Amino acid sequence: MGEETIAAIATGAGEGGIGIVRMSGPDALQVAERIFRPRRGRALSSRRSHTVTYGWVVTPGGERIDEALALVMRGPHSYTGEDVVELQCHGGQLAVRRVLEEALRAGARLAEPGEFTRRAFLNGRMDLSQAEAVVDLIRAKTDRAMAAAVAHLGGSLREAVGRIRSRLLEMMAHLEADIDFPELELEVQTREEVAAGCAECLAEVERLLGGAHTGRILREGLRAVLAGRPNVGKSSLLNRLVRENRAIVTAIPGTTRDVISEWIELGGVPVQLLDTAGLRPTDDPVESIGVARTREALAQAHLVLVVIDAAEGVGPEDKEWIAELPVGAARIGVANKIDLNPAFDPAELQKALGGAPVVAVSAERGTGLDALEAEIARLAGAFDASEELLVNARQAEAIRRAAGHLRDAQETLASGLGVELVAIDIRAAWMALGEVTGETAGEELLDEIFSRFCIGK
Repeated sequence: MGEETIAAIATGAGEGGIGIVRMSGPDALQVAERIFRPRRGRALSSRRSHTVTYGWVVTPGGERIDEALALVMRGPHSYTGEDVVELQCHGGQLAVRRVLEEALRAGARLAEPGEFTRRAFLNGRMDLSQAEAVVDLIRAKTDRAMAAAVAHLGGSLREAVGRIRSRLLEMMAHLEADIDFPELELEVQTREEVAAGCAECLAEVERLLGGAHTGRILREGLRAVLAGRPNVGKSSLLNRLVRENRAIVTAIPGTTRDVISEWIELGGVPVQLLDTAGLRPTDDPVESIGVARTREALAQAHLVLVVIDAAEGVGPEDKEWIAELPVGAARIGVANKIDLNPAFDPAELQKALGGAPVVAVSAERGTGLDALEAEIARLAGAFDASEELLVNARQAEAIRRAAGHLRDAQETLASGLGVELVAIDIRAAWMALGEVTGETAGEELLDEIFSRFCIGK
């Protein structure tokens, strides 16, 4: 891979103040020299690393395409560990594309998605967890998510996994010494010491696993579904919470026919609010589709905002659909239109929800919304963990397998079987954890991970 010089646009699509075309590889400087003319001074290949040169991007015939700055970064002290040149030109879509076309014409190859970061990984500039943190940083929706990504980029997860792998490696070395030289009766480790080491490593692995759910919430957002019968004020609540008239609001029941999604941030967690069609029996084919989509959204929800009309109280229809809610999602009762019935007793809804918290609000007047946001934020704040624990789904799967192998080792020890079988389980755990940082990752896994990156990163 590193024998070719690659190029791609490294800035986002659309107009902007600046557009960057990045080149990396053994001929990056030579390719850049063919299309970049410094205003004065030496050629790019004679420039020191990490210097900027002003000039013009030109065609082979000398036609000027754009005014630009050329940033030279020589390997191994660059993002990819190779020679890198970035041409920083004006941010118009046409100008950046023309600069890229000239780079490709001059001998570079168009980079594949994530190829720059993949080269950084292969050249030892970062491990796999840090490479994945690059994507998390780009896609972060809140300060907390960004802080977690920055921590991973700095190597916090690598260090946590590395400590466990070092302990496992030490245990393997001692076990294999006993296995290879039984006649010496070394007994470098007693079975009790091996059991204690497995328990210690398993506790650390489970601590890492504890951050899998939190990591997913911070990356993908807390899915909060506004659910209730028609005309209880779900759309009005959505508009109030997002501070704009996003959903159509009328006095006609069944106005909402589809799921409407908007994002807010509460407690440092991105919250995806989903306004849904009212839950009721209907013969209207279009409304029936809306109700089916409501049930699909509820099945995937982390949180259900159970909205009822306080003016009418908790009726049999409310109790019926509340009883059918999927098990697993957290719930907050929302008694809307409290201005029409100030005497409404929240305990009535709380009982129907099995003790879940209830907030009385008026979407019409805006009262009680601060309390509702605070309750959602309190729930969102429960998704908390130290930054090094916020693992993604791929990392969690590898860590989960490591935990399984360590439990197998414990069972093998408890059953009195030979230490050579224990060593196999410990080595399997060590290998699984190596997939988190990429030390034992295969080519197919790398292909799958880096295919998620954008071209230019």
